[in-house]
Amino acid sequence: MYAKKTALTVLSAALLVPWTLAAPAHAAPADGKGRARKAPAPPASMSTVGGTALGQPGTQVNLLPGAPALPTNLTGRSWIVADAESGEVLAAYNSHWRLPPASTMKMLFADTVLPSLPKDRVHKVTEEDLEGVGPGSSLVGVKEDLEYTVHDLWLGVFLKSGNDAVHVLSAMNGGIEKTVKDMQAHAEELQALDTHVVSPDGYDAPEQVSSAYDLTLIARSGLQKQDFREYCGTATALFPGRQEAGKPREFFEIQNSNRLMTGAGGISPYKGIAGVKNGNTTMAGATFTGAAQRGEKKLLVTVMNPDGGGANSVYEQTASLLDWGFAAAGKVKPVGELVPPKSADTTSFGSPAQSHEDDAGSASAGGAGGSGLGTAMGIAGGALAVLAGGALVVNRRWPRGRRGPGGPDTP
Repeated sequence: MYAKKTALTVLSAALLVPWTLAAPAHAAPADGKGRARKAPAPPASMSTVGGTALGQPGTQVNLLPGAPALPTNLTGRSWIVADAESGEVLAAYNSHWRLPPASTMKMLFADTVLPSLPKDRVHKVTEEDLEGVGPGSSLVGVKEDLEYTVHDLWLGVFLKSGNDAVHVLSAMNGGIEKTVKDMQAHAEELQALDTHVVSPDGYDAPEQVSSAYDLTLIARSGLQKQDFREYCGTATALFPGRQEAGKPREFFEIQNSNRLMTGAGGISPYKGIAGVKNGNTTMAGATFTGAAQRGEKKLLVTVMNPDGGGANSVYEQTASLLDWGFAAAGKVKPVGELVPPKSADTTSFGSPAQSHEDDAGSASAGGAGGSGLGTAMGIAGGALAVLAGGALVVNRRWPRGRRGPGGPDTP
């Protein structure tokens, strides 16, 4: 047996910088000679799931009197700030742009597969289990002919983003092909219709895409599961190593690659961070979805593919947007909402959103509805706040929405 560590880290809020509605909240990237580079343009028309404004390119925000300005350090191709409980989208930038997700796709993998595999189930890894792990993949160090519990493997998925652990769990779920189909079906149930799954680990593959909106929707669903919350909120843990006959099993420490949680790479840990998942590949660039709480307010932020700024850029921009979201609470008019799953949508407005598999263009807006996600992501003062199993209380109700098709009124 070994000790499992779960931790949340804290830091002081960063300063907000001025921003005006006349200027885009997206800094112009520069090349190596200091000249502005032309960034790829988002589609002129995107999905309107969650609100018509979310289908428009560019920054979507409606500042009320006294609202803080958006930060100006934002270079992500897409981002979103949402209230984790109400589902209200406070601000967004190209949030339905379908982009490569990298390992943030593992949130959908976990939300889909985690409930079907008992955490104490033991599995002896075979050579076939590890087939197809892509070259250059992030690995936790799973070895064939050794035994691991499902709990061990999920720690490898969330902390080290281990594609080897993903492949073993997929094998236990019936194989890669079945797992991909399960994930796609679950994405459509969540109305995450920008998402097309090719590999369960998020490894670069043609046509594998998601969006800042979808990743936030998926994270919100995952955070309703106690085990998901436990794993994504774990800072460090011990992972099984070699096993020699007649000797105790060896273990080695693994650390969460979420730098806002651990403070690795020279970045300060973020006050109230509770997960959820980061990623980085050649096609996707850096991606990150983060959840945090201050007081009674719980926020979700996703940033996809910031241009320049180094390895910490995606975390720095997420922190800036979280700071803005906490400061802006109650001072902005929502520009959209995170819709509930199809099966939980009790509204009488319109019909469920159509799958992008039938139409590669913009998805139609789904029936609007508020959420009931009461994540209660607790914060403690001092250097560390420890999460015990079940410390995040969840309200599973999905109340009837207040608005018709297209989400809330838009400015």
